[in-house]
Amino acid sequence: MTPIEAGVRILLGLLPVFSFLIVLILLDGYKLVRPRWVFHLIAVGALAGAAGLILNGFILDHTAVNPSSFVRYIAPATEELLKGAVVVFLLARRRIGFLVDAAIFGFAVGAGFALVENPSYFFILEDRSLALWVVRGFGTAVMHGGVTAIFAMVSKVLADRHGGARVWICVPGYVVAWALHSLFNHFFFSPYVSTVLILTVLPAFFITIFRLSEGHTRDWLGVGFDTDAELLELIGEGRVSESRLGGYLEELKQRFPPETVADMLCLLRLRAELSIRAKGVLLAREAGFTLPPDPEMDERLTEIDYLEQNIGPTGLLSLHPVRHMSDRELWQIHALAR
Repeated sequence: MTPIEAGVRILLGLLPVFSFLIVLILLDGYKLVRPRWVFHLIAVGALAGAAGLILNGFILDHTAVNPSSFVRYIAPATEELLKGAVVVFLLARRRIGFLVDAAIFGFAVGAGFALVENPSYFFILEDRSLALWVVRGFGTAVMHGGVTAIFAMVSKVLADRHGGARVWICVPGYVVAWALHSLFNHFFFSPYVSTVLILTVLPAFFITIFRLSEGHTRDWLGVGFDTDAELLELIGEGRVSESRLGGYLEELKQRFPPETVADMLCLLRLRAELSIRAKGVLLAREAGFTLPPDPEMDERLTEIDYLEQNIGPTGLLSLHPVRHMSDRELWQIHALAR
């Protein structure tokens, strides 16, 4: 086989998954996922792919596991665990703000995984026919990106619903990713049928998810603006005591020093201001504009850290019922800072 023929086959094994990733980025109506982040996740996914090759090789060499069972059950478990660890890290650091972000980030990790796995198998497998590499490119590589994106989306939905990322929240997404990967490796259908199914189902699935996510984001933007604006108005006019928030703060005065309660109120005001700014960035991006960076952003973030340290873990926990900022706002604040 000539070097050109080998290059064509390797390219066929990689081009579809990265083309799919580009389409996902283009489908993001708010364009808040920066290319630099995607490149970083591809690189991290590639490291996961290298680790997967080493780990799988070790298991095959040092255990008596049946090769068929290994391909169907163990390899999907180890590979989804390695890819999923990247998603768990992003969720724990609150770097995934929206369902669309989860899909793009997860798919980028899977694409990076395929970037290492597919060329490696080119040299390992004896079959280097053009048909095989069409299947690996349009089937296996896209599968890697797709199942990791699904893992990220399931985990993101559960994290939003239960107030943040915890270990158990990521278990259902991991099980789904492992099951889909295992199902693909069972080869119930011919490789060509499986590839056609992936290329038919995944695009429709992602387009539907993206449209639903953008609809929910628009609803959230409207409700969030009203809530934040109302809070700022109450604080600015000194009418907090007339609201339910004021009543709750009065209760907190029985448990915390007055200066701590004052810091709580300052924290609520500052978070509301940044939340409005973050939502403004989203709306501007949707309309095709880019707002200039806030020159006081670093100072505001520093002030938030200072207030949170003064209030302490117990105070922040007590403030949780009225501190309505979600992971979306926190992620947006991080984005604004950068």
